[in-house]
Amino acid sequence: MAEGNGSNTPCAGQVMEPHQTYRFRVKAEELVGDITPSSDVFVLAHFGLPVIDFHAWRLQVSGMVNRPCVLDFEDILKFPKAEVLSFIKCAGFPADPTIATRNVSNAVWSGARLSDVLKRVEIDPRATFIWSHAPDHGIYQEWASDRYVKDMPVDRALAADVLLAYELNGAPLSRAHGYPVRLFIPGYYGTNSVKWLNRIEASGRRAPGIFTNELYNDPLPVRSNDGAQVTRPTWDVPPEALVVFPANRARVPAGEVVIWGWCWGAAEIAIVEISVDKGQTWRFAEIEKRRQKSWQKFRHLWKSVPAGEHSIMARATDLNGETQPQDSARNSIHSIVIYAQ
Repeated sequence: MAEGNGSNTPCAGQVMEPHQTYRFRVKAEELVGDITPSSDVFVLAHFGLPVIDFHAWRLQVSGMVNRPCVLDFEDILKFPKAEVLSFIKCAGFPADPTIATRNVSNAVWSGARLSDVLKRVEIDPRATFIWSHAPDHGIYQEWASDRYVKDMPVDRALAADVLLAYELNGAPLSRAHGYPVRLFIPGYYGTNSVKWLNRIEASGRRAPGIFTNELYNDPLPVRSNDGAQVTRPTWDVPPEALVVFPANRARVPAGEVVIWGWCWGAAEIAIVEISVDKGQTWRFAEIEKRRQKSWQKFRHLWKSVPAGEHSIMARATDLNGETQPQDSARNSIHSIVIYAQ
C-alpha cells in the first residue's frame, strides 16, 4: 500500500471492447435455483466493457481522508476476506422509473470490507458521501461521460456488508462482472455496485455526473417550497415479488396449483400476497426467512382451480411496511396468465 494520491490516468485513454452499451440477462422467471450461477448473473454496462490491465490496476483512496493511499490487488487481499449472500437487482431504465424490468440475480459475493479500507485512511468526520469511480466511458443513449461515478452516504459505506468484491460464487470476477475488483452494496440497486472500481473518494457533497444528477433519481409525491419536484436517488431496493411457477402462459391441470417465486428488497420481506382474481382479493403465501441479504422464496397452494384462463399476481411488503405499487414503478406488481384445463 502506497501513501499519497498516485497517478490518475485519464479514463478517455481506457480501451473499451465493446465500446457500446452491453447487456446480458437470463429472465428471472427462469432462475429456479437459490444461487444464480455466475454465468447467469445479469450485466448492464452503460458504456461497454473496459479492458483492464491487471498488473497496472490500482485503487486510489483519496478526498477527505487523513491518509490517502493507492492499493494494488495484493494489498486488497491483505484485508480480511468477507462473504455475503445477496440478491442484486437492476434498476432498469435510468431515466424512466415507471418501468419494471425485473432483472435480478442471487449469488455469493466475496472480497475485502470497504469499511476496513476507509478506517485505514481515516475519513474526515465532515465527509458525508463516498464516491466510487470506474474508467468506463463513452456515450449511453443521449448522455456522455468520461467516466462512471456513483455515490453513497458514508454511514452505508461503513456497514460491514459493503465489499470491494473480487469473487463471485467463489471464483474470480469475470470481465463483464467487474474484474478485478468491483464495489458491492447489498440491498442497493446494481447501478451503485460500481464495476472495474479504480478510485474511492470521500466528500462533503454528492458526486457530480450524469449517473448521480441526471439519471437514477426517482420522483417523490411531494414538491419543494418553490414547487420543484423532489426526487430521491435509486439507492435502496424497494420490496418486490416475482412468480416463477407456473410460467406465464403455462397450461396447468385444473384442481390444485402450487404457486411459488422469489421476493427481495433492501429490507427483509415480511408478507407476500397472491391474487388470482386480478387484485380483487388477496391471500397470504408462506415465505422462507432471509439469509443475509438473499432473496426469499415464497409458496402458495391454490386449491380448487377451475378450468379456464386465470391471472396470478404477487405483491410483497417489507418489515418497514412498504408494499409494492400496482403499476408505474420500478417494482410494480408482477402478473402472469395461466390456462387451467
